[in-house]
Amino acid sequence: MPLPSEPQTPPLPYTPDYPIRTERLDLRPVTQDDFAAIHAYQRRPEVCRYLYWGPLDEAGSRASVTTKTTRTTLRESGDILQLAVVVRDGGTSHALEAMGDGVLVGDVTLVWSSREHRQGGIGYVFHPDHAGHGYATEASRALLRLGFEELQLHRIQAELDGRNTASARLLERLGMRREGHLRENEFLDGEWADEVIYAMLAREWRAQQHPAPRQ
Repeated sequence: MPLPSEPQTPPLPYTPDYPIRTERLDLRPVTQDDFAAIHAYQRRPEVCRYLYWGPLDEAGSRASVTTKTTRTTLRESGDILQLAVVVRDGGTSHALEAMGDGVLVGDVTLVWSSREHRQGGIGYVFHPDHAGHGYATEASRALLRLGFEELQLHRIQAELDGRNTASARLLERLGMRREGHLRENEFLDGEWADEVIYAMLAREWRAQQHPAPRQ
């Protein structure tokens, strides 16, 4: 009996059909016009506390935004998508309602780690003023859907500082599994830090989207 064929990745280069839409959000390419909104959170120490960069001054954020504007298409293993997360319909925040639709609240990253092994990774950074509305979870779930359903990835992982319990809870809400805890493997901000790895397999994603009926 022949073995089932493995799903095929889409033809390259691959550019998603932008914007990637969720119930409340648009994930779209970053533009230079996004500088002020992105710098507003990249400059904040509490945002960068568990990251490998920052806080950034204006020059650092301008360089960051310029790099992000180029990350819209996948051509080979190691390529990255970095997308602005924009609240499309005002959301539930009174602050957003005051500012109107189209407010950039963060950015997300999808790394195409290996085409051969169908591996990927996700990351996210959001403005803390818009926390508590589920935007990061909603946007990250859209990345998982893109990775598993469009790119036909077999496994997607996320790495985080072991002290970042808020990020760990987000990944657990997505249904990702805690796979590893590396003790003091990174020296950050003058101290040794742990790294934690979460991951999900394609079959786990499918089971989550189509749960088996209860008996």
